[in-house]
Amino acid sequence: MRTVVAAVIERSDRRLLIGQRLKEDSSPLKWEFPGGKVREGESPEAALARELQEELGVTLVRSVEIGRVRHQYAGTAEELEIRFFAAAITESDAVPYEFEKIAWVLPKELGEYDFLAANRELIAQLATGRIKPAEILEGAGKTGSSQRPAAG
Repeated sequence: MRTVVAAVIERSDRRLLIGQRLKEDSSPLKWEFPGGKVREGESPEAALARELQEELGVTLVRSVEIGRVRHQYAGTAEELEIRFFAAAITESDAVPYEFEKIAWVLPKELGEYDFLAANRELIAQLATGRIKPAEILEGAGKTGSSQRPAAG
């Protein structure tokens, strides 16, 4: 099984950062949260920081795991464990280095985008307000905890 990390980045106006996969990627033009594969010997948090720098040119400040899902895409032999993190970044502007385009969208608008199948449960929880990334990060900052909260 391969571990994949994904960042749910929320701005002060409650908008979330999403990216559209490149035309040449697997699952072309599908939407996703930024992130990628964890390399051998790399922690999930280090992988998240590296992927955000490579994909968007942004610096990860803090992250808290908010959920996990296991998924196997049709036509692939490998099962993925996707670890979703509420994440804070320093930069206000992200550059889509490895995306066709990026968008900042309200949680209720997530359903209007054609997301990768593995994101469906998280999207439902974000859209209904059961998961609020900025609040989770703020709470973790006060307690010093990086534990994963119950998702739903």
